[in-house]
Amino acid sequence: MQVASVSMGTLSISLELPDPEAWVLEGVRWGEVYAFPTPAYWAYQVVARRLDATSIRYKLGSTLRQEVGACLLGGHGIPAQVGLVAFETLRSKGAFDETTPSEDRFVEWLSEPLKVDGRTVRYRFAKQKARYLAGTLSKLEASAAPTHSGRALRDWLLACPGIGYKTASWIARNWLDADDVAILDIHLLRAGVFAGVFDPSMTVERDYLALEQRFLAFSHGLGVKPSELDAVIWYIMMSSPRTVQSIVDALPEPMRKANFMPLRSRSHDGSADAHQFALLS
Repeated sequence: MQVASVSMGTLSISLELPDPEAWVLEGVRWGEVYAFPTPAYWAYQVVARRLDATSIRYKLGSTLRQEVGACLLGGHGIPAQVGLVAFETLRSKGAFDETTPSEDRFVEWLSEPLKVDGRTVRYRFAKQKARYLAGTLSKLEASAAPTHSGRALRDWLLACPGIGYKTASWIARNWLDADDVAILDIHLLRAGVFAGVFDPSMTVERDYLALEQRFLAFSHGLGVKPSELDAVIWYIMMSSPRTVQSIVDALPEPMRKANFMPLRSRSHDGSADAHQFALLS
């Protein structure tokens, strides 16, 4: 047994976790709770955020149409802040109301300059995303999406233009707080390899469902909700590029060559990865 504490001002709550040598899953040990990024570390982070009411809020829209729009406008190749600004801009124009705008109208809107953190930027892939938005929102307008489970909504979305397993799972997790799907982005994949949960030879293109089942089993082994664990891992891994890079550099060469391992950045801003030191403060 190992014990960690959560500081809440004048209060401190102790958490008991299994021994570091105990098994979460076959081949995956709990590890030390203060050693990023062990399974015990992730379990602690989820529970600590529950206790101090800092759980990560991941729902982006107030309707399913808005949630679909927000997720389609983000994702691979689109900086998070740019995707959010594009979403808010289109929402203000009524793009996600009940009647779906034309593809040409989406192209027009997405071609307008965006103000992001005081800078003027252009949204990438405007024509492609316009086609995806028009097609998917038209499908939502024509028929009701199943919302009785995350898996059902995810599978329904897979028939929409431009939506693969990751985006469909992202929408389902966000909208339904779904715990039967996983968003296997690069951050989650790296964390899974670091913790010994994922085989680095597997890929999302070929093995998405097998990786998803492994992640869901890992979450259940930790005793936490997959939706919460997914969000916590994404946030901390995304916020800590230097720490992640140092772990990658220490991996055996075959693992470093996995297609979801990060490339070394050309420059660092010199700031510490404060999220990884929060446990010690």
